[in-house]
Amino acid sequence: MTHFIIDAITAINPNAQVDVVGNSYDGINWKDTPVISEADINAKLAEIPSQEELATAKENLKASAKAKLIAGEPMTEEEANLTLHL
Repeated sequence: MTHFIIDAITAINPNAQVDVVGNSYDGINWKDTPVISEADINAKLAEIPSQEELATAKENLKASAKAKLIAGEPMTEEEANLTLHL
């Protein structure tokens, strides 16, 4: 999945008020929001996990929770929440 510049901007500043035309740094209208450098946006884009990575992590967490239930071991809170659909 391709992430968009707006994803990085809102990850850095959730209150950002911007308009983005296209998906390039030159297409950002910062309105009343402090400007975030292109380098910072690109760095944040590299940090954001893809949908595939998120899905794999969720499946791994489910498998871990199942194995712990079968073995009678305690689960982490995250595993318990996932198991209970919370």
